[in-house]
Amino acid sequence: MAEPEITADVLGDYARILAEVADTGRRLTRDELETRRTLGRGAAEAGHQLRALVNLHLSATRSAWPYTVIGAGASAGDAVLAAVEQAVDAFAEGFERAQRLTVRREEAARREFIDDLLYGRSDLGRLAERATRFGLRLSRAHAVAVAAGPEAYTETDAVPRNVEAALLARFSGRKILLTTKDGRLVCIAPGSQPDVLRYFAKQAHAATDGGQVAVGRPHRGPGGVVHSYDEALDAIDLARRMGLDEPVLYAADLLVYPVLTRDRQAMADLVRSELGPLQEARGGAEPLLRTLSVYFDAGCVAAETARRLSLSVRALTYRLERIHQLTGSDPSDPMHRYTLQTAVIGARLLDWPAKEL
Repeated sequence: MAEPEITADVLGDYARILAEVADTGRRLTRDELETRRTLGRGAAEAGHQLRALVNLHLSATRSAWPYTVIGAGASAGDAVLAAVEQAVDAFAEGFERAQRLTVRREEAARREFIDDLLYGRSDLGRLAERATRFGLRLSRAHAVAVAAGPEAYTETDAVPRNVEAALLARFSGRKILLTTKDGRLVCIAPGSQPDVLRYFAKQAHAATDGGQVAVGRPHRGPGGVVHSYDEALDAIDLARRMGLDEPVLYAADLLVYPVLTRDRQAMADLVRSELGPLQEARGGAEPLLRTLSVYFDAGCVAAETARRLSLSVRALTYRLERIHQLTGSDPSDPMHRYTLQTAVIGARLLDWPAKEL
């Protein structure tokens, strides 16, 4: 976009002030300084560049110099230079105030847009219009990645700024929005560009000292962003409950878990009926439940399970037999294994036995 043309009006009565200063040696009055600040504020709101405005002041000073100083002596020259300093300083002060106010307004507008976008609480048509201002075309599919670190982050913290700098350096021409929400890093990118979110995941995992990153599936339309965002949040919550420690989680790979818990009451009944008897064991259900979980994660290989649990194979075999005795289901029997494993997954999802079902 071309820079707006700067007209002479931006200088106000600058030439008259210099002429009077050269004749009298006076300093600028309070009203004149306030006028300079107002002119600076107006120039900022008009979209002019401060460097061009300072150059304009210096050019005007040079043009007036022969008429105001020649023959007047060094004292008049000093007075004019002091006046120039005062005038430009006041002008720049007004300019910078206006810029700070504009930045605050932009930040507030951006935060309001992000909140509406991720909560889906604004009119979708209006939301799509506002999105173009921030480089997003919501008519297309977008995917969202969320990074959770050991601490909460805001947009002004070093971690988000470092991740954003890395993304911009690599994908400067892409339509990407990086922000923070509820202390987590959030990256929104076109669904057709999965390389962006993969790179974000790599950078965020490193910048957050090993924080976990979840990536939602691409979805189309203004409501697609909040859908993908919710999937990423659900993946992080699922990882916490299931003890998944992968650095990057993809919602598309975890779809089986929402299916299993869609009927929560049925899953709770399965956990109670299959695993409830484990509570009768010495030490409660937790040790035997963990044994089953590790056994299934290890592909039902006894030696590997024993290694992961720091047990002897004999001790592991005893535990598996005890589970069989209490539940009536044999973990080593393929006929019983599926039901037991589903119940174990349900217990992790429902946080049993820590929570009553």
